[in-house]
Amino acid sequence: MNFADKLIAQIRAKNSVVCVGLDPQLSKLPKFLVEKMRAEYGDTLKAGAEAFLAFNKAIIDAVKDFSVAVKPQIAFYEELGFEGVRAFEETCKYASEAGLIVIVDAKRNDIGSTAEAYAHAFLSGTDLFGKKVFPVIADALTVNAYLGLDGIAPFLKACGEVGKGIFVLVRTSNPSSGDLQARVTVDENMTIAELMGHFVESWGGDLAGDAGYSAVGAVVGATYPKEAQKLRSIMPSSFFLLPGFGAQGATADDTAPAFDKDGLGALVVSARGIIYAFAENGAMPNGENFAEIAREASLKMRDELNVVRLSR
Repeated sequence: MNFADKLIAQIRAKNSVVCVGLDPQLSKLPKFLVEKMRAEYGDTLKAGAEAFLAFNKAIIDAVKDFSVAVKPQIAFYEELGFEGVRAFEETCKYASEAGLIVIVDAKRNDIGSTAEAYAHAFLSGTDLFGKKVFPVIADALTVNAYLGLDGIAPFLKACGEVGKGIFVLVRTSNPSSGDLQARVTVDENMTIAELMGHFVESWGGDLAGDAGYSAVGAVVGATYPKEAQKLRSIMPSSFFLLPGFGAQGATADDTAPAFDKDGLGALVVSARGIIYAFAENGAMPNGENFAEIAREASLKMRDELNVVRLSR
């Protein structure tokens, strides 16, 4: 199935556009969980990785009814070396088996055989002694298109071959993104982000699904709603992945320009606002009920977003 069609099917089935960022940090995890792993594995990388995995599995079980996707950011796992990467791979597999769309946030970027290797690792699978294997169970990958089509082509090929998707960085949610992305080009009289949007729409032209959306999507920060409105007009066939909701300041109303008249066309990401909600919302002393509070936060987010997107 085309990635965009698969995404839309899940959105309709769950009546949700929530994507949960799985960004575990040892200093923020529930104390009881960390101490349990330290007692079992000592002060080792494996203890940290096992804490990540146990935390992620509990979050996935808690949010899967109200969330369409999860987005593990690979940097948090790589910080723990090979044990962290193992926890990352097992997290992706567990989320997929729970029925969630898995979007790997790795922002890969290169050309030639290197880009092909990234595409194989995260999307289309690796040829291992004559057999195709999938080191990471994922449905989509975030990519950086600064190197142009040379850096994107291997990912486009993978999307076409195995029904996966990519989200290209267009207008990111961080405060300094405008230093480059909001600059106006002289020849085209448009911002760098808008120019990238034109490229994204073009790249996805041959990868459209039955619903009209392409397997090539765009990362567009919910923190810039006016720019999102312009970018939606430039990229009518591109699914938006919207970071910045909640902890970074964006509200449900800020996401409105990203959706079409049917309430489709975007996924909204929250990481800290869900997985660390226990730190703010009446958790037990050591955070034992972190998963229950994450579940409540994901439901609240779903309902807030539905009010906005379904009233267009």
